[in-house]
Amino acid sequence: MNKANDRTSRYQEGSLTLPGAVMLGTGVMIGAGIFALTGQMAEMTGVLFPLAFLSAAVIVGFSAYSYIKISNTWPSAGGIGMYLHKAYGNRLPTAFNALLMYFSMVIAQAFLARTFGSYSVQPFGGDESGLLVPVLGVSLIIAAFVINLLGNRLIQGVASLIGILKIGGIFLFGLAGIWVADSITVDFSSTGDAGTLGNFLGATALGILAFKGFTTITNSGSEVNNPHRNVSRAIVISIAACVVIYSLVGYAVASNLSLAEIIETRDYSLAAAARPALGEYGVWFTVILAMTATAGGILASIFAVSRMLAMLTEMELVPHRHFGMPGSIQKHTLVYTVVLGIFLTAFFDLSRIAALGIVFYLIMDIAIQWGVLRYLRTEVDARAWIPATAIVLNLLALLGFVWVKLNTDPFVIGAAMATMIAIAAAEWVFLRKAGRRHPPVHAEHQTPDHRG
Repeated sequence: MNKANDRTSRYQEGSLTLPGAVMLGTGVMIGAGIFALTGQMAEMTGVLFPLAFLSAAVIVGFSAYSYIKISNTWPSAGGIGMYLHKAYGNRLPTAFNALLMYFSMVIAQAFLARTFGSYSVQPFGGDESGLLVPVLGVSLIIAAFVINLLGNRLIQGVASLIGILKIGGIFLFGLAGIWVADSITVDFSSTGDAGTLGNFLGATALGILAFKGFTTITNSGSEVNNPHRNVSRAIVISIAACVVIYSLVGYAVASNLSLAEIIETRDYSLAAAARPALGEYGVWFTVILAMTATAGGILASIFAVSRMLAMLTEMELVPHRHFGMPGSIQKHTLVYTVVLGIFLTAFFDLSRIAALGIVFYLIMDIAIQWGVLRYLRTEVDARAWIPATAIVLNLLALLGFVWVKLNTDPFVIGAAMATMIAIAAAEWVFLRKAGRRHPPVHAEHQTPDHRG
């Protein structure tokens, strides 16, 4: 085969260990979740934000069941793309929802990158010009791109080291914040308007964004050692670790800052909480921790999302052009992913990046749950009531989030709708023109086209 037109992904089976997969998952989850979402959730639901994190964990727990069942049956480096293909075949629902997941993951990269920039400038008085945050974020994405070019073993080694440092560091921050606080009691009774059900569901949706990084593990499926067991183990361990860490840190922030202070410093609330709790040294510690965590998250996210897009390309569900670039298709999708992440980092703020990401993710996740419930339940040996419950809970969170945003920032909901319509239209045209002339490359994709 001509290497210039290589359409294979060249996955390295068995190249990721269980700890490596866990670190990739927690790398995205912790990096995106606790550092920037705490303030946004507090702005949406007031002092109830620690409970919103726990509410999000419950919803994610129900959703993760389907991913675990499918990954145990069909581990694949394509992850979400393969899951959707198993349920819906070579049709528009597969391509549309897989691209929603792809864009939500690229959005997560931009979210991490801007969080990196927001924390990096705090010891130096912030970013009055508004230029340093995106410049620092773009620089981080480029550095992660270079590391991803150097191979799985280096990615796993760097991600594992960063993961150990940040999990230990954030755990210490949470314990220290609670230890030095005057009181760890949070008054959940005086919530005001922010305590309404709609606001709480909206904050819960944002909290789901803090946990959704577990899906990066599924996108590394066939590259994980003993994937039929270790992919599901990595998912469970990652979610459990994040529940403990988010709970600790949420209460530490709520114990050291007033609600108004949390909202005012929403893009860097952990650094703000460190000042009264631990002094200036605590601020520096938190900033370094945030920089490390977000860097690890970017590294893990780029690794996983580029593989999913490569799988969709192999399945001929999305168009692909080499643009004269050498190397395999996975290297090309890596470039596309990085370029899009750089664009979002440069031109979108944190709150709007998060809003787009959660809308895309929840719609995609509902499609996964319906696919298991309607088409795959027998094949993966799933209990029907669990994905059904996940669908209901996801819909509640999505409706609450949309309701809040329609009242506070309708532009972002309009942008999300316009983007989804554009994706659906473009994919409909592409699939119609392609006419499914060629069968999928790998046998693992040869699934009946479910139409029932």
